[in-house]
Amino acid sequence: MSSSSRVISEQFIKLLEENKGILFKVARTYASGEEEVKDLIQEISIQVWKAFPRFNPDFKFSTWLYRIALNVAISNLRMESKRKEIHRGFDEQMVLKIPEEDQESNQSLKLLYQVIGTLKSFDRALILLYLEEKTYSEISEIMGITETNVATKLSRLKKTIKDKFLKLNQH
Repeated sequence: MSSSSRVISEQFIKLLEENKGILFKVARTYASGEEEVKDLIQEISIQVWKAFPRFNPDFKFSTWLYRIALNVAISNLRMESKRKEIHRGFDEQMVLKIPEEDQESNQSLKLLYQVIGTLKSFDRALILLYLEEKTYSEISEIMGITETNVATKLSRLKKTIKDKFLKLNQH
């Protein structure tokens, strides 16, 4: 391995390590089991590595990483959905898995993740970024839509989630 390749590899590993939380959050939002989460993290990492030579360091790595991670996760979800449809029929209810410690300690959080898990993949991505406290500008850049569209969609999604959450919480 040449010294420039080694430097690029070290730089990539450092950036990925600093932003690994993004990988886990996206994977847990779009995969349903621990093995699927691990597989999705691996697939995202591979795609990020392949795209890394085109990364522009003038921009935030986290924003770039979110865009790739969400694209890979959504593509993976579509392929998985098609596969399930062919083999077992399509499962309309995608419920997010929450770490066991969270399941035991916070029923409301579990219900919230359950509601988020029922959303369309694009809407899940928006809510994930919103819950990550990304600005509308950052969400706009990551998702490739206008800030006005972000605001409108998030407003509608928050109402939908609130209504579904209240309905589930009453049962």
